[in-house]
Amino acid sequence: MQQKNNKKKANRLDAIKMIISSKEIGSQEELIQALVQEGFELTQATLSRDLKQLKVAKAANTDGRYVYVLPNDILYRRPVHQTAGEMLQSTGFISLQFSRNIAVIRTRPGYASSIAYDIDNRECAAILGTIAGDDTIMLVLAEHSTHNEIRRFLKSVIPNIND
Repeated sequence: MQQKNNKKKANRLDAIKMIISSKEIGSQEELIQALVQEGFELTQATLSRDLKQLKVAKAANTDGRYVYVLPNDILYRRPVHQTAGEMLQSTGFISLQFSRNIAVIRTRPGYASSIAYDIDNRECAAILGTIAGDDTIMLVLAEHSTHNEIRRFLKSVIPNIND
């Protein structure tokens, strides 16, 4: 039962990340409504705990309205016209390229922050850090890491990376 609840929570957290990355959500009520449309049932207290766990903050959008952003969202996100469910079916991954100790991951718009968050939350000594934009992630690689080592690790986070 505990494992089922953990999977349910993980799915909910993923949905929250996708919704916040793709829509301008300004209140917990708006976010709960978006989650209900995706088939989730939760209380405001549960949502508050989820937002705290994800380290979600509020930032001003281009109109000066405050909207939720994920930790790696330093820049305002443009809306993506896809449901969280559709986004969850796809990793959003497009490509991976290397230049010495830097890796660049290209994603569909709105996916980079969520993927970077997942990379950061899995310990990998070969990756010193990530910087995410709207559709691009830059990874700084440890000096003696190999590109194959990085690709193997990323495949555990992004299953559709080709060998």
